[in-house]
Amino acid sequence: MTNVHCRRSFLRGATALGAGLWSGVELDAYPQNVNTNSKPSDLKITDMRVAVLRGVPMTSPIVRIDTNQGIYGLGEVRDGATKNYALELKSRILNENPCNVDKIFRKIKQFGGHARQGGGVSAVEVAMWDLAGKAFGVPVYQMLGGKFRDRIRIYCDTTESPDPKVLGERLKERVASGFTWLKMDLNVVRPPGEATAPAGIQQQYGGLPMEHPFMATEITEKGLEGVCSFVSQIREVLGMTIPLSADHFGSISVNSCIRLGKALTKYNISWLEDMIPWQETDLLKKIADAVDIPILTGEDIFLKEPFQVLCREHAVDIIHPDLLTTGGMLETKKIGDMAQDYGVPMAMHCAHTPIGAIACAHVAAATENFLVLENHAVDVPYWSDLVDGVDKPIVNKGYITVSDKPGLGITLNEAACKQHMAEPGWFEPTDQWNNIGRPNDRLWS
Repeated sequence: MTNVHCRRSFLRGATALGAGLWSGVELDAYPQNVNTNSKPSDLKITDMRVAVLRGVPMTSPIVRIDTNQGIYGLGEVRDGATKNYALELKSRILNENPCNVDKIFRKIKQFGGHARQGGGVSAVEVAMWDLAGKAFGVPVYQMLGGKFRDRIRIYCDTTESPDPKVLGERLKERVASGFTWLKMDLNVVRPPGEATAPAGIQQQYGGLPMEHPFMATEITEKGLEGVCSFVSQIREVLGMTIPLSADHFGSISVNSCIRLGKALTKYNISWLEDMIPWQETDLLKKIADAVDIPILTGEDIFLKEPFQVLCREHAVDIIHPDLLTTGGMLETKKIGDMAQDYGVPMAMHCAHTPIGAIACAHVAAATENFLVLENHAVDVPYWSDLVDGVDKPIVNKGYITVSDKPGLGITLNEAACKQHMAEPGWFEPTDQWNNIGRPNDRLWS
Protein backbone atom coordinates (compact mmCIF):
# COMPACT_ATOMS: atom_id res chain seq x y z
CA MET A 1 0.00 0.00 0.00
CA THR A 2 1.41 3.38 -0.99
CA ASN A 3 1.85 6.26 1.42
CA VAL A 4 -0.82 8.23 -0.51
CA HIS A 5 -3.30 5.35 -0.18
CA CYS A 6 -2.55 5.12 3.55
CA ARG A 7 -3.25 8.82 4.02
CA ARG A 8 -6.54 8.56 2.09
CA SER A 9 -7.63 5.57 4.17
CA PHE A 10 -6.75 7.39 7.38
CA LEU A 11 -8.69 10.51 6.35
CA ARG A 12 -11.76 8.43 5.40
CA GLY A 13 -11.57 6.74 8.80
CA ALA A 14 -11.13 10.05 10.60
CA THR A 15 -14.12 11.50 8.78
CA ALA A 16 -16.24 8.53 9.78
CA LEU A 17 -14.98 8.73 13.33
CA GLY A 18 -15.73 12.47 13.45
CA ALA A 19 -19.26 11.85 12.23
CA GLY A 20 -19.72 9.43 15.10
CA LEU A 21 -18.22 11.72 17.72
CA TRP A 22 -19.98 14.91 16.60
CA SER A 23 -23.73 14.42 16.64
CA GLY A 24 -25.98 16.77 14.72
CA VAL A 25 -26.98 18.51 17.96
CA GLU A 26 -23.35 19.04 18.94
CA LEU A 27 -22.44 20.38 15.51
CA ASP A 28 -25.33 22.82 15.69
CA ALA A 29 -24.26 23.96 19.15
CA TYR A 30 -20.58 24.38 18.28
CA PRO A 31 -20.84 27.73 16.45
CA GLN A 32 -22.88 29.17 19.31
CA ASN A 33 -19.80 29.02 21.53
CA VAL A 34 -17.50 30.71 19.03
CA ASN A 35 -17.33 34.47 18.55
CA THR A 36 -17.71 34.68 14.78
CA ASN A 37 -18.05 38.47 14.79
CA SER A 38 -14.51 39.24 15.76
CA LYS A 39 -10.96 38.52 14.78
CA PRO A 40 -9.10 40.08 17.73
CA SER A 41 -5.79 40.58 15.92
CA ASP A 42 -7.50 42.75 13.29
CA LEU A 43 -9.74 44.75 15.65
CA LYS A 44 -9.40 48.54 15.30
CA ILE A 45 -11.02 51.48 17.09
CA THR A 46 -13.03 53.56 14.61
CA ASP A 47 -15.03 55.95 16.79
CA MET A 48 -15.82 57.21 20.29
CA ARG A 49 -19.19 58.70 21.21
CA VAL A 50 -20.81 59.84 24.45
CA ALA A 51 -24.28 60.06 26.00
CA VAL A 52 -24.76 61.87 29.32
CA LEU A 53 -27.19 60.45 31.91
CA ARG A 54 -28.50 62.30 34.98
CA GLY A 55 -29.35 61.27 38.48
CA VAL A 56 -27.85 57.78 38.57
CA PRO A 57 -27.13 58.99 41.23
CA MET A 58 -25.05 61.86 39.78
CA THR A 59 -24.55 63.15 36.23
CA SER A 60 -22.63 60.45 34.35
CA PRO A 61 -21.19 60.56 30.80
CA ILE A 62 -21.34 57.11 29.17
CA VAL A 63 -18.62 56.34 26.63
CA ARG A 64 -19.06 54.00 23.68
CA ILE A 65 -15.99 52.94 21.69
CA ASP A 66 -16.79 51.46 18.26
CA THR A 67 -14.66 49.18 16.08
CA ASN A 68 -14.26 48.01 12.49
CA GLN A 69 -15.87 44.65 13.35
CA GLY A 70 -19.18 45.91 14.69
CA ILE A 71 -18.52 45.24 18.38
CA TYR A 72 -18.32 48.11 20.86
CA GLY A 73 -17.20 48.71 24.42
CA LEU A 74 -18.89 50.71 27.18
CA GLY A 75 -17.20 52.87 29.79
CA GLU A 76 -18.23 55.63 32.18
CA VAL A 77 -16.70 58.96 33.14
CA ARG A 78 -16.85 59.45 36.91
CA ASP A 79 -19.84 61.34 38.29
CA GLY A 80 -19.54 65.09 38.10
CA ALA A 81 -16.74 65.08 35.49
CA THR A 82 -17.03 66.46 31.97
CA LYS A 83 -17.37 64.18 28.96
CA ASN A 84 -14.49 66.14 27.41
CA TYR A 85 -12.04 64.29 29.67
CA ALA A 86 -12.78 61.22 27.55
CA LEU A 87 -13.32 62.89 24.17
CA GLU A 88 -9.92 64.59 24.25
CA LEU A 89 -8.40 61.10 24.15
CA LYS A 90 -10.27 60.06 20.99
CA SER A 91 -7.61 61.13 18.50
CA ARG A 92 -5.02 59.22 20.51
CA ILE A 93 -6.82 55.88 20.38
CA LEU A 94 -8.30 55.84 16.86
CA ASN A 95 -7.01 52.90 14.78
CA GLU A 96 -5.51 51.23 17.86
CA ASN A 97 -6.38 47.61 18.65
CA PRO A 98 -8.46 47.87 21.87
CA CYS A 99 -7.29 44.41 22.95
CA ASN A 100 -3.91 46.02 23.69
CA VAL A 101 -5.41 47.56 26.80
CA ASP A 102 -2.22 48.10 28.77
CA LYS A 103 -0.38 49.59 25.80
CA ILE A 104 -3.14 52.14 25.18
CA PHE A 105 -3.45 52.88 28.91
CA ARG A 106 0.24 53.73 29.10
CA LYS A 107 -0.22 56.00 26.10
CA ILE A 108 -3.12 58.00 27.59
CA LYS A 109 -2.59 57.91 31.35
CA GLN A 110 -0.52 61.12 31.21
CA PHE A 111 -3.79 62.94 30.47
CA GLY A 112 -5.44 61.84 33.70
CA GLY A 113 -5.20 63.25 37.18
CA HIS A 114 -6.53 62.94 40.70
CA ALA A 115 -10.26 63.14 41.53
CA ARG A 116 -12.50 63.78 38.50
CA GLN A 117 -9.54 64.44 36.20
CA GLY A 118 -8.90 60.69 36.11
CA GLY A 119 -12.36 60.10 34.69
CA GLY A 120 -11.55 60.17 30.97
CA VAL A 121 -8.63 57.76 31.12
CA SER A 122 -10.62 55.41 33.35
CA ALA A 123 -13.68 55.47 31.08
CA VAL A 124 -11.62 54.59 28.01
CA GLU A 125 -9.79 51.81 29.87
CA VAL A 126 -13.05 50.22 31.04
CA ALA A 127 -14.50 50.37 27.50
CA MET A 128 -11.41 48.67 26.09
CA TRP A 129 -11.69 45.80 28.58
CA ASP A 130 -15.35 45.43 27.60
CA LEU A 131 -14.26 45.26 23.95
CA ALA A 132 -11.42 42.83 24.60
CA GLY A 133 -13.71 40.51 26.55
CA LYS A 134 -16.25 40.52 23.74
CA ALA A 135 -13.56 39.91 21.13
CA PHE A 136 -12.17 36.88 22.97
CA GLY A 137 -15.52 35.69 24.31
CA VAL A 138 -14.62 35.85 28.03
CA PRO A 139 -15.70 37.99 31.00
CA VAL A 140 -13.30 40.72 32.06
CA TYR A 141 -12.59 39.15 35.45
CA GLN A 142 -11.14 36.13 33.61
CA MET A 143 -8.64 38.37 31.80
CA LEU A 144 -7.67 39.89 35.15
CA GLY A 145 -6.63 36.47 36.43
CA GLY A 146 -9.92 34.78 37.31
CA LYS A 147 -12.22 35.23 40.26
CA PHE A 148 -11.98 34.63 43.99
CA ARG A 149 -15.75 35.01 44.53
CA ASP A 150 -19.02 34.79 42.61
CA ARG A 151 -20.90 37.43 44.62
CA ILE A 152 -19.73 40.91 45.55
CA ARG A 153 -20.68 42.27 48.97
CA ILE A 154 -22.27 45.74 48.79
CA TYR A 155 -22.42 48.51 51.36
CA CYS A 156 -24.92 51.30 50.85
CA ASP A 157 -25.26 54.90 51.84
CA THR A 158 -28.50 55.80 53.58
CA THR A 159 -30.54 59.01 53.47
CA GLU A 160 -29.60 61.25 56.36
CA SER A 161 -31.88 62.41 59.16
CA PRO A 162 -31.21 64.78 62.07
CA ASP A 163 -33.08 62.29 64.23
CA PRO A 164 -30.77 59.36 65.11
CA LYS A 165 -33.73 57.06 65.79
CA VAL A 166 -35.09 57.72 62.29
CA LEU A 167 -31.68 57.11 60.70
CA GLY A 168 -31.28 53.99 62.82
CA GLU A 169 -34.58 52.61 61.53
CA ARG A 170 -33.56 53.38 57.95
CA LEU A 171 -30.32 51.50 58.47
CA LYS A 172 -32.22 48.63 60.06
CA GLU A 173 -34.42 48.44 56.95
CA ARG A 174 -31.25 48.04 54.88
CA VAL A 175 -30.29 45.04 57.00
CA ALA A 176 -33.76 43.53 56.54
CA SER A 177 -33.33 43.84 52.76
CA GLY A 178 -30.09 41.82 52.90
CA PHE A 179 -27.25 44.31 53.33
CA THR A 180 -24.45 43.11 55.59
CA TRP A 181 -22.44 46.36 55.71
CA LEU A 182 -23.76 49.92 56.15
CA LYS A 183 -22.46 53.48 55.97
CA MET A 184 -23.73 56.79 57.32
CA ASP A 185 -22.68 60.42 57.01
CA LEU A 186 -21.67 62.22 60.19
CA ASN A 187 -21.69 65.97 59.61
CA VAL A 188 -20.13 66.73 62.94
CA VAL A 189 -19.63 70.49 62.66
CA ARG A 190 -23.11 71.76 63.49
CA PRO A 191 -23.16 75.19 65.15
CA PRO A 192 -23.85 76.77 67.52
CA GLY A 193 -21.36 75.69 70.08
CA GLU A 194 -20.19 72.44 68.48
CA ALA A 195 -17.12 73.86 66.78
CA THR A 196 -14.71 76.75 67.20
CA ALA A 197 -13.85 78.45 63.91
CA PRO A 198 -12.72 81.93 62.84
CA ALA A 199 -15.53 83.84 61.12
CA GLY A 200 -15.06 84.23 57.38
CA ILE A 201 -12.21 81.71 57.16
CA GLN A 202 -13.36 80.50 53.72
CA GLN A 203 -13.35 84.04 52.33
CA GLN A 204 -9.83 84.45 53.65
CA TYR A 205 -8.77 82.01 50.93
CA GLY A 206 -10.66 83.82 48.21
CA GLY A 207 -13.75 81.71 48.77
CA LEU A 208 -11.98 78.66 47.38
CA PRO A 209 -12.05 75.27 49.13
CA MET A 210 -9.07 74.66 51.36
CA GLU A 211 -7.72 71.48 52.92
CA HIS A 212 -8.96 70.74 56.42
CA PRO A 213 -5.76 71.64 58.35
CA PHE A 214 -5.96 75.22 57.03
CA MET A 215 -9.53 75.89 58.21
CA ALA A 216 -8.62 76.33 61.93
CA THR A 217 -11.80 74.49 62.94
CA GLU A 218 -11.84 72.56 66.20
CA ILE A 219 -14.66 70.40 67.53
CA THR A 220 -15.81 71.37 71.02
CA GLU A 221 -16.68 69.14 73.94
CA LYS A 222 -20.34 69.85 73.21
CA GLY A 223 -19.75 68.78 69.63
CA LEU A 224 -18.13 65.51 70.71
CA GLU A 225 -20.97 64.78 73.12
CA GLY A 226 -23.52 65.48 70.38
CA VAL A 227 -21.88 63.15 67.86
CA CYS A 228 -21.44 60.37 70.42
CA SER A 229 -25.07 60.67 71.53
CA PHE A 230 -26.18 60.53 67.88
CA VAL A 231 -24.13 57.38 67.13
CA SER A 232 -25.08 55.76 70.43
CA GLN A 233 -28.79 56.05 69.61
CA ILE A 234 -28.20 54.60 66.15
CA ARG A 235 -26.37 51.63 67.65
CA GLU A 236 -29.24 51.11 70.12
CA VAL A 237 -31.60 50.65 67.18
CA LEU A 238 -29.21 48.79 64.92
CA GLY A 239 -27.22 46.71 67.38
CA MET A 240 -23.47 46.22 67.47
CA THR A 241 -23.09 43.22 65.17
CA ILE A 242 -23.32 44.73 61.68
CA PRO A 243 -20.38 46.79 60.32
CA LEU A 244 -21.22 50.52 60.24
CA SER A 245 -18.85 52.94 58.53
CA ALA A 246 -18.88 56.76 58.66
CA ASP A 247 -18.09 59.58 56.24
CA HIS A 248 -18.26 63.41 55.95
CA PHE A 249 -16.98 64.96 59.17
CA GLY A 250 -16.52 68.54 58.05
CA SER A 251 -13.23 70.39 57.71
CA ILE A 252 -11.97 69.78 61.22
CA SER A 253 -8.31 69.78 62.21
CA VAL A 254 -6.05 66.76 62.66
CA ASN A 255 -6.24 67.03 66.45
CA SER A 256 -10.04 67.23 66.32
CA CYS A 257 -10.07 64.12 64.10
CA ILE A 258 -8.08 62.31 66.77
CA ARG A 259 -10.37 63.47 69.58
CA LEU A 260 -13.42 62.40 67.55
CA GLY A 261 -11.92 59.02 66.68
CA LYS A 262 -11.14 58.29 70.31
CA ALA A 263 -14.63 59.34 71.42
CA LEU A 264 -16.28 57.02 68.87
CA THR A 265 -14.20 53.96 69.69
CA LYS A 266 -16.79 52.23 71.86
CA TYR A 267 -19.36 52.23 69.04
CA ASN A 268 -17.27 49.93 66.84
CA ILE A 269 -17.29 52.07 63.70
CA SER A 270 -15.87 50.01 60.83
CA TRP A 271 -14.00 52.92 59.29
CA LEU A 272 -13.71 56.70 59.36
CA GLU A 273 -13.58 57.85 55.75
CA ASP A 274 -11.60 60.79 54.30
CA MET A 275 -11.12 62.59 57.61
CA ILE A 276 -8.51 64.78 55.91
CA PRO A 277 -7.32 64.91 52.28
CA TRP A 278 -5.37 61.86 51.16
CA GLN A 279 -2.32 63.89 50.12
CA GLU A 280 -1.37 64.52 53.76
CA THR A 281 0.26 61.14 54.32
CA ASP A 282 2.10 62.01 57.54
CA LEU A 283 -0.99 63.60 59.06
CA LEU A 284 -3.17 60.63 58.11
CA LYS A 285 -0.63 58.37 59.78
CA LYS A 286 -0.75 60.59 62.87
CA ILE A 287 -4.53 60.03 63.03
CA ALA A 288 -4.30 56.31 62.27
CA ASP A 289 -1.66 55.79 64.96
CA ALA A 290 -3.68 57.67 67.57
CA VAL A 291 -7.15 56.12 67.17
CA ASP A 292 -8.42 52.55 67.35
CA ILE A 293 -10.97 52.84 64.53
CA PRO A 294 -9.79 51.96 61.00
CA ILE A 295 -8.89 54.98 58.86
CA LEU A 296 -9.79 54.85 55.16
CA THR A 297 -9.17 56.99 52.07
CA GLY A 298 -8.59 56.71 48.32
CA GLU A 299 -11.59 57.69 46.19
CA ASP A 300 -9.76 60.69 44.67
CA ILE A 301 -6.42 59.02 43.91
CA PHE A 302 -5.21 58.47 40.32
CA LEU A 303 -2.80 55.57 39.64
CA LYS A 304 -1.19 53.05 41.93
CA GLU A 305 1.86 54.95 43.20
CA PRO A 306 0.13 57.24 45.77
CA PHE A 307 -1.69 54.21 47.20
CA GLN A 308 1.66 52.50 47.61
CA VAL A 309 2.94 55.41 49.70
CA LEU A 310 -0.13 55.26 51.95
CA CYS A 311 0.19 51.49 52.37
CA ARG A 312 3.95 51.45 52.86
CA GLU A 313 3.71 54.11 55.58
CA HIS A 314 0.60 52.44 57.09
CA ALA A 315 -1.10 55.83 57.01
CA VAL A 316 -4.46 54.09 56.49
CA ASP A 317 -5.95 50.80 57.58
CA ILE A 318 -8.10 50.26 54.47
CA ILE A 319 -7.75 51.68 50.96
CA HIS A 320 -10.82 52.86 49.06
CA PRO A 321 -10.09 53.37 45.34
CA ASP A 322 -12.71 54.51 42.84
CA LEU A 323 -12.23 52.54 39.65
CA LEU A 324 -13.41 55.53 37.57
CA THR A 325 -10.68 57.69 39.10
CA THR A 326 -7.72 55.32 39.48
CA GLY A 327 -7.21 54.73 35.76
CA GLY A 328 -9.56 51.79 35.37
CA MET A 329 -9.90 48.09 35.97
CA LEU A 330 -6.35 46.77 35.66
CA GLU A 331 -4.90 49.65 37.67
CA THR A 332 -7.40 49.01 40.48
CA LYS A 333 -6.56 45.31 40.44
CA LYS A 334 -2.87 46.25 40.73
CA ILE A 335 -3.68 48.60 43.62
CA GLY A 336 -5.47 45.84 45.50
CA ASP A 337 -2.69 43.33 44.96
CA MET A 338 -0.07 45.86 46.05
CA ALA A 339 -2.02 46.72 49.20
CA GLN A 340 -2.29 43.05 50.11
CA ASP A 341 1.49 42.86 50.23
CA TYR A 342 1.39 45.46 53.02
CA GLY A 343 -1.45 43.76 54.88
CA VAL A 344 -4.01 46.38 53.84
CA PRO A 345 -7.50 45.32 52.64
CA MET A 346 -9.39 47.07 49.83
CA ALA A 347 -12.92 48.44 49.85
CA MET A 348 -14.14 50.22 46.70
CA HIS A 349 -15.90 53.55 46.23
CA CYS A 350 -18.73 53.53 43.67
CA ALA A 351 -21.29 56.25 42.92
CA HIS A 352 -21.82 55.08 39.34
CA THR A 353 -24.35 53.87 36.81
CA PRO A 354 -24.60 50.08 36.39
CA ILE A 355 -21.74 50.29 33.87
CA GLY A 356 -19.23 51.52 36.44
CA ALA A 357 -20.71 49.35 39.19
CA ILE A 358 -20.45 46.16 37.14
CA ALA A 359 -16.88 47.06 36.12
CA CYS A 360 -16.15 47.37 39.85
CA ALA A 361 -17.74 43.98 40.46
CA HIS A 362 -15.42 42.30 37.95
CA VAL A 363 -12.37 43.80 39.68
CA ALA A 364 -13.72 42.92 43.12
CA ALA A 365 -14.20 39.34 41.97
CA ALA A 366 -10.60 39.16 40.75
CA THR A 367 -8.91 40.78 43.80
CA GLU A 368 -8.28 38.58 46.82
CA ASN A 369 -8.10 41.23 49.58
CA PHE A 370 -11.38 42.90 48.54
CA LEU A 371 -13.80 43.70 51.41
CA VAL A 372 -16.90 45.50 50.19
CA LEU A 373 -18.14 47.67 47.30
CA GLU A 374 -20.22 50.83 47.65
CA ASN A 375 -23.54 51.35 45.91
CA HIS A 376 -24.87 54.89 45.99
CA ALA A 377 -28.05 54.18 44.01
CA VAL A 378 -30.06 51.81 46.19
CA ASP A 379 -32.92 54.32 46.27
CA VAL A 380 -32.80 55.18 42.52
CA PRO A 381 -35.77 53.13 41.24
CA TYR A 382 -34.71 52.94 37.58
CA TRP A 383 -31.02 52.24 38.19
CA SER A 384 -31.10 48.54 37.25
CA ASP A 385 -33.29 49.29 34.22
CA LEU A 386 -30.49 51.21 32.45
CA VAL A 387 -28.75 48.03 31.29
CA ASP A 388 -29.73 44.59 30.08
CA GLY A 389 -27.95 41.25 30.11
CA VAL A 390 -27.57 40.77 33.86
CA ASP A 391 -29.78 39.48 36.65
CA LYS A 392 -32.26 42.05 38.00
CA PRO A 393 -32.20 43.71 40.40
CA ILE A 394 -28.46 44.12 39.97
CA VAL A 395 -27.97 44.64 43.71
CA ASN A 396 -29.94 41.76 45.18
CA LYS A 397 -30.09 41.22 48.95
CA GLY A 398 -26.87 43.10 49.49
CA TYR A 399 -24.81 41.46 46.73
CA ILE A 400 -24.03 41.73 43.01
CA THR A 401 -23.65 38.42 41.17
CA VAL A 402 -20.76 38.57 38.71
CA SER A 403 -21.77 37.86 35.12
CA ASP A 404 -20.01 35.13 33.13
CA LYS A 405 -20.89 36.80 29.81
CA PRO A 406 -18.14 38.25 27.59
CA GLY A 407 -16.74 41.63 28.50
CA LEU A 408 -18.72 43.42 31.19
CA GLY A 409 -21.71 41.30 30.19
CA ILE A 410 -24.15 44.17 29.66
CA THR A 411 -25.86 46.20 26.95
CA LEU A 412 -27.59 49.55 27.35
CA ASN A 413 -31.37 49.69 27.57
CA GLU A 414 -31.76 52.56 25.13
CA ALA A 415 -35.37 53.33 25.99
CA ALA A 416 -34.68 53.50 29.73
CA CYS A 417 -31.53 55.57 29.27
CA LYS A 418 -33.26 58.10 27.04
CA GLN A 419 -35.72 58.84 29.82
CA HIS A 420 -32.85 60.08 32.00
CA MET A 421 -30.62 62.18 29.75
CA ALA A 422 -28.75 65.10 31.28
CA GLU A 423 -28.26 66.71 27.88
CA PRO A 424 -29.69 66.07 24.41
CA GLY A 425 -28.03 63.63 22.01
CA TRP A 426 -27.80 59.84 21.99
CA PHE A 427 -24.22 58.96 21.00
CA GLU A 428 -24.04 61.74 18.42
CA PRO A 429 -21.02 62.00 16.06
CA THR A 430 -17.86 63.47 17.60
CA ASP A 431 -15.80 64.05 14.45
CA GLN A 432 -14.53 67.37 15.83
CA TRP A 433 -12.40 65.33 18.26
CA ASN A 434 -10.85 63.12 15.57
CA ASN A 435 -7.66 65.14 15.16
CA ILE A 436 -6.91 67.64 17.89
CA GLY A 437 -3.15 67.30 17.46
CA ARG A 438 -0.62 65.52 19.62
CA PRO A 439 2.85 66.89 18.86
CA ASN A 440 4.13 66.86 22.45
CA ASP A 441 2.74 63.67 23.98
CA ARG A 442 6.20 62.24 24.66
CA LEU A 443 7.23 62.48 28.31
CA TRP A 444 10.97 62.68 27.77
CA SER A 445 13.44 64.76 25.76
